[in-house]
Amino acid sequence: MGWTTEVTEAHPDKYIICLAPHTSNWDFLIGQLYSGAEGFRSNFLMKKEWFFWPLGPIFKKLGGIPVWRSKHTSMTDNLAETARQEKIFHLCITPEGTRSPNPDWKKGFYYIAQKAEIPILLYGVDYERKHIECTKTIIPNGDIDQQMREIKLYFSKFKGKNPENFMIGNIE
Repeated sequence: MGWTTEVTEAHPDKYIICLAPHTSNWDFLIGQLYSGAEGFRSNFLMKKEWFFWPLGPIFKKLGGIPVWRSKHTSMTDNLAETARQEKIFHLCITPEGTRSPNPDWKKGFYYIAQKAEIPILLYGVDYERKHIECTKTIIPNGDIDQQMREIKLYFSKFKGKNPENFMIGNIE
């Protein structure tokens, strides 16, 4: 399909993939094709509304974890505990939490990684260049404001499928 990759970061047994920009349903297909071609599998979070018949069983088989956005659950605690207990843990999360413009990124991926003491691999998808890149790893140190700024700056150079739907928000 003409895509190129630049992946310089190590992939340990346990990690969170922070993937951005997320502006289209095509991101899922590109991600599945990429991970299949590279020979690794990652679970992913997806709003529960996608888990209807016949897609629900397919998404679950691919590693999908339904998210109830209207409920306040302890999902980050549960995922962090799973990460601590499992020998291998790979979870992909889109920090915007939606395909629509959102300057207020979700921080759950950071909290999961911090609680489980695992790294965050930053994966950028650039549709303009047809390029997937992972050249930075974040080790959560508790300074979430500084590290979220660093993460947003990393992703600022990538163009999503619908670039008008991608915002990094105020990083002052």
